[in-house]
Amino acid sequence: MKKFIKLSLALVLMISVTALISSRPQTQAENSLEGTWELINRYNWGDGFVLDTLPNTNGYRQIKIYSKGKVMWTRFSPDDPSEWFGYGSYTNTENELEERLEYGSKTMMGIQDTVKVFSFELQLDKDNYSQITVDEDGKRTFSENYRRID
Repeated sequence: MKKFIKLSLALVLMISVTALISSRPQTQAENSLEGTWELINRYNWGDGFVLDTLPNTNGYRQIKIYSKGKVMWTRFSPDDPSEWFGYGSYTNTENELEERLEYGSKTMMGIQDTVKVFSFELQLDKDNYSQITVDEDGKRTFSENYRRID
């Protein structure tokens, strides 16, 4: 009977510890895309170097939200009456980002008819990331550079 009581107490203790550990909020990896990001500028690349930096001007804003394998983005430009937004899924590795947009604004859907998967080189740290477009020869051509806002 003593063994049964000790075994029961040990089992209750294990269940309690397991419940306590699993109820803790999960922390994201230090360099994770999970979160909300704002475009800070864009680069034009040539011969492996940044040739030109294109800052956001005249109230231009672009926001991306990555959450649990999904991505949503929107952009606002006072100079462009077109609506720009998109929603889909994403995957990433340490050096690559792939976005598969499922639907978006009319303007975006026109682009999506020809490009269904957007693949980028990824540079990511805790508070900044760059998605870099490369050509068929693997050379960088353009990048969007974001900072974390949440």
